[in-house]
Amino acid sequence: MATATQTKWAIDPTHSEVQFKVKHLVISTVTGSFKKFSGEVVSDGDDFNNATTTLNIDVDSIDTNQADRDGHLKSDDFFSAAQHKTITFNGKLTKSGGDYKLTGDLTIRGVSKPVTLDVEFGGVVKDPWGNIKAGFELNGKINRKDFGLAWSALTEAGGMVVGDDVKLHMNIELAKVA
Repeated sequence: MATATQTKWAIDPTHSEVQFKVKHLVISTVTGSFKKFSGEVVSDGDDFNNATTTLNIDVDSIDTNQADRDGHLKSDDFFSAAQHKTITFNGKLTKSGGDYKLTGDLTIRGVSKPVTLDVEFGGVVKDPWGNIKAGFELNGKINRKDFGLAWSALTEAGGMVVGDDVKLHMNIELAKVA
């Protein structure tokens, strides 16, 4: 009985992005990103069904295009970056019909919860330098309070300053390692 050869893929950070969106004052949305992250996918050959994934995000690399807000997000009110330097995700990519899902454990502030992300597989190509690349777009939603990011304030009208639901969006390009 033949077994498939395992293939390792590394996230190409120069062609990938990890972003989030959260409501502010209930009337607008703030977009942020993490500038430093790494990870890998281990698949059976070039088939990503049942591939295992790891993602490590440097909390201190958070960027919302506003330094004071970034500092607040790194504080104990939110990510507590001094004590919890990394956000991690360990999961499995599964395919049902033509659709992929990524299910695994997301750990923020030392709290791990199961999360499922919708995945759009962009395909596999060879770049002009002979490297094999694969592309994915991932989307999902979490409740920040489930992970201990519980800071909140109310406006004088009673609205939330920061929404509880956080939309996750990632564009990930993988480079075949072995």
